[in-house]
Amino acid sequence: MDKVLLKDLRKQNTFTKLFQEWKEQEFQEHPEEQKKMNELEQLSQHIGMREGMTIACFDYRNLSLAFFTGNVEELTGYPESMFRSKGMETSFAMIHPEDRPELFRFQKIVFDSFHQLTLEERHTFEFSYTTRWVHRKTNVISWMLGKVRPYLIDSVGNFAMDLHIIVQLHTPPKSTGYDWNYSYQKEDGTRIFVSKNSPSSRVISLTRKQKEIVKLILDGKESKEIAADLNISVNTVATHRKNILKKLQARNVGEMVKILSMYPFS
Repeated sequence: MDKVLLKDLRKQNTFTKLFQEWKEQEFQEHPEEQKKMNELEQLSQHIGMREGMTIACFDYRNLSLAFFTGNVEELTGYPESMFRSKGMETSFAMIHPEDRPELFRFQKIVFDSFHQLTLEERHTFEFSYTTRWVHRKTNVISWMLGKVRPYLIDSVGNFAMDLHIIVQLHTPPKSTGYDWNYSYQKEDGTRIFVSKNSPSSRVISLTRKQKEIVKLILDGKESKEIAADLNISVNTVATHRKNILKKLQARNVGEMVKILSMYPFS
């Protein structure tokens, strides 16, 4: 183990700080967590030894690399002990520096998009990415394709752990840097697909009552007028407005209006 590098990774916390929103979710226990981890171990025994393939899980409850398999040391130049000791920091340290800004932008998009979905829709959420790993010792660049889905979603819909199936690409893709897409199935069966090149196709998912209130806000109506129109109390309107702001990750009504003018809502 490279003790100097390991000490540096422990000290800097460079990358995990970018995932604080994930960690701050109010997690509930998952009753089948141990069963699912056992299933993952069995899965890895069947496909984890394929050349150039890696299976990994990030645990957002403590921002760790909860599970990985595959010949990561050969692929990355980082010893397995470093992944086990400082998994998230090591995983992102090996990403090409030019890919990191888009990677971290995308993780914010994933977080915001996932938390706008209903619980049923969250279980259909998945995303893909292509990125470059830089071998620590040789500086050889390898293109990798990752397919990801939530592996543990707790009872209240928090994204606790993901599952990455990562394959080495022997032919570089058309993209010149970090590329991504995500998709999910709406409750009516419609499949929504969003890519790096079409971020404007993001869909805001609101409840029926939230849609009514949003439309009245966009019409310029105040809370008292909205309450009168919908025959509900002003306090109820205030609660809905608060929930809408939270869902859109907006700090105020001005930001809410800007977001809703950019993206369709359904």
